[in-house]
Amino acid sequence: MANLDELSAAQIAAGVVAGAFSAVEVALASLDAIAAREGEVQALLEVSEELALAAAEATDAARAAGEKLGPLAGVPVAFKDNMQLIGTRTTCASRMLENYRSVFTATCVQRMLDAGATPIAKTNMDEFAFGSSTESSAFHPTHNPWDVTRVPGGSSGGSAAAVAAGEVSLALGSDTGGSIRQPASLCGVVGLKPTYGTVSRYGVVAFGSSLDQVGPFGRRVADVALAMNALTGAGRDPYDSTSQDCSVDHLTRLEDPIEGCRVGIVPALMEAPGLAPEVRAALDGACRVLEGQGARLVEVDLPNIASSIAAYYVIGPCEAFSNLARFDGTRYGYQEPGCADLATQTALSRAHGFGEEAKRRQLLGAYLLSSGVYDTYYLPAQKVRTLITADYVAAFERCDVLLMPDSPRTAWCFGEISDPTEMYAADMFTISSNIAGNGAISVPLGLGAVSGLPVSAQLQAPAFRDRRLLAFARALERGVDAGRGLGNGAPVAPAFAGRGGEL
Repeated sequence: MANLDELSAAQIAAGVVAGAFSAVEVALASLDAIAAREGEVQALLEVSEELALAAAEATDAARAAGEKLGPLAGVPVAFKDNMQLIGTRTTCASRMLENYRSVFTATCVQRMLDAGATPIAKTNMDEFAFGSSTESSAFHPTHNPWDVTRVPGGSSGGSAAAVAAGEVSLALGSDTGGSIRQPASLCGVVGLKPTYGTVSRYGVVAFGSSLDQVGPFGRRVADVALAMNALTGAGRDPYDSTSQDCSVDHLTRLEDPIEGCRVGIVPALMEAPGLAPEVRAALDGACRVLEGQGARLVEVDLPNIASSIAAYYVIGPCEAFSNLARFDGTRYGYQEPGCADLATQTALSRAHGFGEEAKRRQLLGAYLLSSGVYDTYYLPAQKVRTLITADYVAAFERCDVLLMPDSPRTAWCFGEISDPTEMYAADMFTISSNIAGNGAISVPLGLGAVSGLPVSAQLQAPAFRDRRLLAFARALERGVDAGRGLGNGAPVAPAFAGRGGEL
């Protein structure tokens, strides 16, 4: 029978509904794949075997009783470890929350479970989502399935790697400045950051409340669309004040032609310093793929996009400083033993509970919000945010979607980037969509001509036009599958992912 990584999420669900195989068989195949591959990849922080088998047995019992099954029936899913799930720990990959057990389930997780998904595991991440390589996890780094000497990207590196390695079919991640799209790019999978407000953030430990967005990883665009149906199908979440009613069937019109549609290209981004030649070559191929399907390329400008990183690293740390203040060893988190007074206990609990990058960003946020500094940096950053958002509005008056780089390079080796500011530059092409709040998706383009590692393109669409975004992503995927313009096909899974996980 087929390996788990050879079946799409839709095929798994259809097979379970038809009785071709049971949800328990799928869950066991996923657990077998984890046993075979996790030693090399280390994408996970916790395998929830009991929860998985209980959910799978419930799915099979519902089928036996003649009940209608959900669209994700039996599909194995992993969740980033900043998402609450009763029966698991939610550590945010930090010693601060090492022993914290979830007391409720996040809305995004619950909606996947309500659709029939099987909860397989919690995935590794950069501590509190502060990072671009998953090296800042307090427990262990995650390895890129294509080359285990290299990083998978971050901060949702565990989710991307788990999907790329075929351990699960779908995973959820969070994206504050590129934390879904950048690891998706480095691991050769599809990663969607929906429009801000589309997916509830209730039950997701916050980094930057005005920037965070939950989204899915999958090996195919249709699988990501299927996950989005589950995440948005119940409409607005009353527990999240920023949640919007965006119930849309994201699978409809995925195969519609894009003939006559306009794809915007930002010349300054295509020639940006630091963009690897093999990535630029793949993007040129993506342009040819879309043109070959009848789309028209138009040049547009985002004049303030160069200020995105500067604005982000003011707004993000300020919001992180506020959100992480609760982890003081008294209300939540690691508590330093043997302290004589509360002030000492709080200081030492935070000093020893947080890692270096988490402390660096909170200290930066505290400084930026201090008297005299606030007016110099924070207010101008918010004004820049307004300008960037206006730039996008103007650009989308001239095009239907934007095509741009995702990661400036392919996956780098562990320890290769030690300067924090150089690491921050890994998100140079992704941050602007978080600042503006519009949707964006990473689509695999194949393997780089020089590195032999995955390369990708990023598509962006206007806010709340995520179905349009997925339709263009599918058109690009179709062209890559057919070999038009690129010639090496989109990566689906690394070679070693054929071991274990048979159905």
